[in-house]
Amino acid sequence: MNDMRQMTSLGRSIEDSSFAIIDAEAGPHEFGPAEWQVVRRVIHATADFEFKTLMRFHPEAVRAGIAALQSGCPVIVDVKMILAGLNEERLRAYGCASHCFISDEDVIARAKAENSTRAIESMRKAHQLGLLDGAIVAIGNAPTALLETARLVREAGARPALVLGVPVGFVSAAESKEVALAMGAPHIVARGRKGGSPIAVAILHALLLLSTERSS
Repeated sequence: MNDMRQMTSLGRSIEDSSFAIIDAEAGPHEFGPAEWQVVRRVIHATADFEFKTLMRFHPEAVRAGIAALQSGCPVIVDVKMILAGLNEERLRAYGCASHCFISDEDVIARAKAENSTRAIESMRKAHQLGLLDGAIVAIGNAPTALLETARLVREAGARPALVLGVPVGFVSAAESKEVALAMGAPHIVARGRKGGSPIAVAILHALLLLSTERSS
């Protein structure tokens, strides 16, 4: 496959220079080479070096994410903003389809009827459709989506290939990530309040690049 970044030579030079600056300013770290590619892309997306201390990886996270992408896994996201940032062409090249159910009428109706949240009901819908097993679940906005995903893993037998737990916020964001760290499924988590859809996109793009490197 060709370079997924679809850049001009000048654009690629600028990005490479940015990564060189990040490597120099970040200094020593304990991440493996593949994990560091993920972390530094998050730093590149945010200009925030604190993510060097916030990012946590399940031992199988990168391997599981790459394998899932290469097998054409579903990508389940909590909000449409993640969809807007994803490289759909590269996902299609692997046979991956992305899904976001948060604005579906049945999800909205169920959330109102149950006094739940749309994020919770969207994860439940993904599970009911059989999409969670083997999927990459990317949660960048809604802590309740992450909490529900963890519950589905623990109580309903859901088996996602990888969960990206990076919701941003002040209510349950940090707490949801601590729950995700203990849920058992492979995960990449940014601890604390920081996160957001751009973080989820950055992690997915890092995994796509790693997938390309390992298949070439």
